Amino acid sequence: MDGSAKAGALEEVLARYAATEGALIPILQETQEIYGYLPEEAMRVIARRLKIPFSRVYGVATFYTQFHLKPRGRNIIRVCQGTACHVRGGAKLLEAISKTLGIGKNETTADGRFTLETVACLGSCGLAPVMMINEETYGRLTPEQIPAILERY
Repeated sequence: MDGSAKAGALEEVLARYAATEGALIPILQETQEIYGYLPEEAMRVIARRLKIPFSRVYGVATFYTQFHLKPRGRNIIRVCQGTACHVRGGAKLLEAISKTLGIGKNETTADGRFTLETVACLGSCGLAPVMMINEETYGRLTPEQIPAILERY
């Protein structure tokens, strides 16, 4: 979808919620589906159309972790930093991924292929250390396994 198609899709979302009070979060969710993230200009359009300050839209977008203010990669890597994963080498996994991809936490590769994130827990403590790529879980990992796993994506 090009820029004008995305702007048109945003207008459709805003029109659909025009009479709905308290619709900021669903509007932001649908806007993020359109753009893949929440561009500042889209948030400014939302603020104007809802007749609320931009700071309120921005505040909601930055409060909830489901919203992203920068473009994200096609593949989202989540590395668990919970207690079990930490004790069993989660930091070394994060370091190996970062070194392999040349990005740090909460960054996206220049080619848009990967975004690297950390999470407090993935709920797979018995498989620690654990990471997810998109919806696929990888457990009992070592840093040496990282390059081969990333090559699959």
